[in-house]
Amino acid sequence: MCSEMGSKLLIVNNLRTYFHTEMGTAKAVDGVSLSVNSGDILGIVGESGCGKSVTALSILRLVPHPPGRIESGEILFDGEDLLKISKAEMRKIRGNKISMIFQEPMTSLNPVLRIGDQISEAIRLHRRLRKKEALQKAVEILQMVGIPSPQKRIYDYPHQMSGGMRQRVMIAIAISCRPKLMIADEPTTALDVTIQAQILDIMRRLKEETATSIILITHNMGVIAEMANNVIVMYAGKIMEQAPVNELFENPHHPYTESLLNSIPKLGQSEQKKLHAIPGIVPSLLDLPGGCKFNDRCNQAFSRCNEQEPPLFGATSGHTCRCWLYEEMNRMRT
Repeated sequence: MCSEMGSKLLIVNNLRTYFHTEMGTAKAVDGVSLSVNSGDILGIVGESGCGKSVTALSILRLVPHPPGRIESGEILFDGEDLLKISKAEMRKIRGNKISMIFQEPMTSLNPVLRIGDQISEAIRLHRRLRKKEALQKAVEILQMVGIPSPQKRIYDYPHQMSGGMRQRVMIAIAISCRPKLMIADEPTTALDVTIQAQILDIMRRLKEETATSIILITHNMGVIAEMANNVIVMYAGKIMEQAPVNELFENPHHPYTESLLNSIPKLGQSEQKKLHAIPGIVPSLLDLPGGCKFNDRCNQAFSRCNEQEPPLFGATSGHTCRCWLYEEMNRMRT
């Protein structure tokens, strides 16, 4: 298996994660396939409710059950299917080989435990160090992520830190055991532009220093352009487009991707000019439209889009798109 993977650290094949409720079944992740190369950053982008975070939780097998359940698929990490190993084996991987930065540091950090204890917990568990040695490692990691006076800060509680510093602590916890893969779920949400730039710089530097691969989940296309090597665009639990980052920005194929890119403010754009807005909202997963899931918000939809769901069409090398327009363009060329 490893020889087949080559430089692929993570391969997800046809992953389906559903939530079974009294109102029906919500297909939060519906047939998602992706891969992450060693040392690369994969960006996953899309509006809220598109399945980005559930994809990440599925990789770590943290989907709450009930009501959620991974119905089918493969999650191959270092050649091993994470869906087939025991819960005890999975606990040895979480926080050690695969770590995650959760969306909101104030709710993710334990308010009654000191920062140093929260960072050193994973070190003591996975590295079998004594408390004093683990705390010293915590000091070194806090210094690595740019927190001043780390010898003093390890004794602080989360409420004694700013939002940007709490996010740095979350990154410190995530990298404490030098994971091979780090999943960052909206790591810059609710941070001002200056702090956001600092957090992204820390992640970029850590990737270079530790060769950690990163899955970066965000709704911010600007962050994707700055950080990612490859990009996946998700909508209603499905991949709508995937491509190398430069290819996606220069030549987007899917109308949803185009709309996301058009929503970005342009440098020098007149203040009087309104930003492009995608009409409507992301549909409820319990009441999805037939055919293409984006058809009720797409200004290029035609009859087939309402009747039949498109597959992922292969475009240029490494660029795929789930849209009937792509097939129509190919037919016109021939």
